[in-house]
This record gives sequence, structure tokens and C-alpha cells, in this order.
Amino acid sequence: MFSLKKPGAMMYIPDQANVDEALKRTTRMAISAHQDDIEIMAYHGILNCFGREDEWFFGVVVTDGAGSPRDDLYKDYTDEDMKKIRQKEQMKSAFVGEYSGVAMLHYRSSEVKDPNNQEAVQELADIIRLAQPEILYTHNLADKHDTHIGTVTKVIKALRTLPKEIRPKKVYGCEVWRSLDWLDDQKKVMMDVSGHPNIGAAVLEVHDSQICGGKRYDLATQGRRLANATYAEDHGADKIPALSYAMDLTPLIVDDSLDMVDFVLGHIEDFKENVRARIRKVL
Repeated sequence: MFSLKKPGAMMYIPDQANVDEALKRTTRMAISAHQDDIEIMAYHGILNCFGREDEWFFGVVVTDGAGSPRDDLYKDYTDEDMKKIRQKEQMKSAFVGEYSGVAMLHYRSSEVKDPNNQEAVQELADIIRLAQPEILYTHNLADKHDTHIGTVTKVIKALRTLPKEIRPKKVYGCEVWRSLDWLDDQKKVMMDVSGHPNIGAAVLEVHDSQICGGKRYDLATQGRRLANATYAEDHGADKIPALSYAMDLTPLIVDDSLDMVDFVLGHIEDFKENVRARIRKVL
């Protein structure tokens, strides 16, 4: 049976299937830096698997939850206390969202941000190899949180160690600490997240330590999804009530020679040219 490497790491399977089965039935996977990132950025995957027997969602959280902001009930919690409560909250999300399972790898943020750390890369590769998801959600390369960038770069490195025939068909870099509204519409992955809004709210709101800690991620995430839907088009009525945006990272695992920095800077150059052209057009 597959097991995790780090002391304190844990695997939670809501329906009590064995770990290997929970991984092998997975069709969609999210790999995030922190507990609650999955529910913010990858609800599209949760939603498309919810209540189904032919689609299963599996979450992977790379860091241990230490260093989280804390206030209210949690203001006197130590880092060790926070690690435990954040694991517990992630398990609640997995249960409510009917995940196939969730793996909490328990790496320190410093390890994830370390470009020379290969342990996390190898462990992610092992998990992806067993699960072989068709779609993988992770952070986007223009996110402004260093641990998120550390996570997505390790995900890409892990995928590039795998045979191409077992890599996901699609890899999406999703919104958390920066909106992707600036991406060209032709390159923007628009994900309909309007279904089961009660489940979408519940899987995020159980992360009480973060919301009571002074960050209203629940309201902010709902607001972003509604804003994306309304501002998706400048003409015509809204077609979808709630949208999440993603950057398509699939080219980076189709062509291993592509440089990650050049890839995301290409999107930024496209944005710059779009702004330039619109202003020049009306001067």
C-alpha cells in the first residue's frame, strides 16, 4: 500500500476505501500549497466529481499549515496546534465534497520554496503515477505567493519525470493570490463553477481557522467567481452565474523543453500588447 514520506503526513479517504483504490479511481486531482487552496481554486474539479461513481476527485496539500494567520478562537494556537486543526479542517472538506481522498504531505514552506528540494518532486511524481488523473489543477505561474509558485514548479518538474503516456491530458494553473482576468480570452480557461453553490460554500467555510483568523476567503472567493462571470464579456447578458479562471499549463508537460519563466512571461507580453493596441486604437 502506498504511504507518505514525512512524519506527520496523513492520507484521509472519506468512504474508507483503501489508499491504492482511492488513488487509482481518481480522474481529477488538485495539488495545492495549503489547506483551503484546493477549495478556492479547484472547485471545478470537486463539482464535476460530486455525486458520481465514474468521476473521482483527489486532493493533495503539500505544506503542513504552520505559520497560518490566527485570531479569535485560534489566536493562542501554536504552530503545532495549527498543523492539527488545518488537517482536521481539510478532512472535513474532503468529507463534505465527497473526495476520493486527500493527501497532506506535511512539507515546510521553506522546503517547497527550495529549488533544490527533490524530495517533494519525487513524492508528487509517485502520487501522480499511481493516480494518473486525466485533469490536474494546481497554482498558476503568475500567482504572487512564493509557496504557491514553489508548489506549481514542483508539480511541473514531477510531471516531467513521468512517461508522457501517463501524464494528465490537461493541467490547469488556477486563481488564488492573483486574479487571471488579465489573460487573453483566447488563452483563458473559463470553468463553470455555478453548480451546487451550497457545496461550494461548505467545502471552503469549514476552514474556520482561516476565516476566523481574519481572512474572509469564503466571501472573497464567491465574489471573484461572480465577478468573473459578469465581467467575462463586455456585451450581452451573463451566460454562466459563476466562473473560475485558469491558465492552461498543459504545453509545459507536452514539451519538456519549454522554460516555465518564458512561458508565463509570454502571457504577460500578450497582455501588454493588448493594452497597448486598445489605447493606440482610440488615440
